[in-house]
Amino acid sequence: MNPFSSRCSKNFALLRYFGIGYNGNMINPVPRVAAIHDLSGFGRASLTVVIPILSTMGTQVCPLPTALLSTHTSDFTDYHITDLTRDMKGIIRHWKELNLRFDAVYSGFLGSPEQIRIVSDFITHFGKPEGNEKPLIVVDPVMGDDGVTYGPIGPEMIQGMKELIKRADIITPNLTEAAFLLDRKLPSEISLEEAKAWARELSDRGPRVVIITSVPLKEHPNTTGTLALDREDGRYWMVRCSYVPAFFPGTGDIFTSVITGSLLQGDSLPIAMDRAVQYVSITIRASFGHRFPLREGVLLERTLDTLRAPVTAATYELL
Repeated sequence: MNPFSSRCSKNFALLRYFGIGYNGNMINPVPRVAAIHDLSGFGRASLTVVIPILSTMGTQVCPLPTALLSTHTSDFTDYHITDLTRDMKGIIRHWKELNLRFDAVYSGFLGSPEQIRIVSDFITHFGKPEGNEKPLIVVDPVMGDDGVTYGPIGPEMIQGMKELIKRADIITPNLTEAAFLLDRKLPSEISLEEAKAWARELSDRGPRVVIITSVPLKEHPNTTGTLALDREDGRYWMVRCSYVPAFFPGTGDIFTSVITGSLLQGDSLPIAMDRAVQYVSITIRASFGHRFPLREGVLLERTLDTLRAPVTAATYELL
């Protein structure tokens, strides 16, 4: 069964209502996601945005924290951090004992090569198909932005992420991360045909769907593009939005969370992209006019309800 359309099936919806899967096993009353991200006590990023967004979109979030931080690391200094690698192993062991099942596995920032290996093993165990059902595997290869890697990201981490994306159904790198994965230099702008070639090359490495964000297209100045390729049908999709001169941390986590929630609701890939881009754009605009430190992240509390609204318009393009 196509993992992107299974939630649209009337039969599947009826079986979910009665709690019975296609293979006769009990299934989750609502989609359940294993969210493997760090947790920051202050600043809207990682799990502090993943959980409310997916919960608002009708999904149960089971957090598997990779680290505990006093704040996120963008524009904060002297923050306290506790590595939870050992705790991850204990949590996973207990989940295996409980025989938990997930509709999706969604990983974000990982702090060490060992954590990449843990996530790969997690996908092997919890991502295997059961009957006609297969969990959706989403990997956001968080490594850097604007051509610069984040603190703990070095050559070994980049190599590990190149291996991890082979296990994914969907990856959502920004252009910087796509360049790292492809061993390319980050261009100040890129042509549409070159961006499509990057997406195709990444998809050839394993993931069925590649979504590249923060794409500065030569053909469309003063806009930011999000480009996707679905290898199964060979179609490319594009959603563009106006550039806003502000950097808020956590917007990449917000984007991929909406993508994941939308697909689990049964949306098509271009609709999921459209919802994610528009939600990030709306939330940035709702935050930009206020006078508060940008490092605190966007004011998603003011916009979460919009994720419950039905899709009434779309701006995606088929390339």
